[in-house]
Amino acid sequence: MPGPKQLVQREELMSPGHRACAGCLPMTTMRQVLLSAGKDTVAGCATGCVEVVTSIYPFTAWRNPFIHSAFENSAATISGVEAAYRSLKRQGKIDKDINFIAFGGDGGTYDIGLQALSGAMERGHNMLYICYDNEAYMNTGIQRSSGTPKGTATSTTPVGKVRPGKKEFPKALTEIMIAHNIPFVAQATPGYPKDLSDKVEKALAIDGPAFMNILSPCTRGWRYPMEESMEIARLAVDTCFWPIYEVEHGKVRVTRKPKEKLPVSEWLKKQGRFRHLFKEENKHIIDEIQEQVDRNWEWLLKREELAQS
Repeated sequence: MPGPKQLVQREELMSPGHRACAGCLPMTTMRQVLLSAGKDTVAGCATGCVEVVTSIYPFTAWRNPFIHSAFENSAATISGVEAAYRSLKRQGKIDKDINFIAFGGDGGTYDIGLQALSGAMERGHNMLYICYDNEAYMNTGIQRSSGTPKGTATSTTPVGKVRPGKKEFPKALTEIMIAHNIPFVAQATPGYPKDLSDKVEKALAIDGPAFMNILSPCTRGWRYPMEESMEIARLAVDTCFWPIYEVEHGKVRVTRKPKEKLPVSEWLKKQGRFRHLFKEENKHIIDEIQEQVDRNWEWLLKREELAQS
């Protein structure tokens, strides 16, 4: 797998000058993914933050073939392109090897696009689906999604006397994709770019469907200074709120284990969307989040141990 020095020498497929917010990690995710995938890549993207800031007519920031699909069908769109490609290859009309990647945010993946994603994975298309997970519908006003963490203040889960933010834990989307028995599933974050790049290249090299869930912090929706984006991404991993791991043909491998597992409060306190949790009457929610993080981390380590036995 190439190192960072080799990656930055590759052709940039996401041009500068797009309209993303300063400090936007979803766009850093796009850049890292495309550098890893290379120019022979067809990308599709559901309506959302990334699509809006990169493809406002008549402009585009994509330097590779790009398709904007509706909110709910990025996976279906790219699965159709991949099927057409296989047909053309069988007919001898094309001989180039091409990568196919579908992108969607958490709203377009956890929620609206889950049916199309599940179908594409179950049918076995040779494609990679990437969820850039910024944990809410950021493009339309910071509404909660089923990927939004428990306790988060959003425009549809406001904090007040009635409720202290979102009441539910997030949907375990990565686990849902593992249950599809596809060849490759992984979690990553641009805070650890070499890990992310290696997983993208592995996902594209595998014959069959692959899925990656990439935590991509949003300075606007998460309420932190834009220069802290990478620190926030790394803290999510080092507190084990967002473990980075891969499941290749059913075998689990944790790709980063913190030397010192930090309490989840270290990650929460950096973000304004969780500020209310540090009031005395809401601190029990932090305890509940920590318990859930600990359970998930221990279960992940046990699964890795079982895979190696």
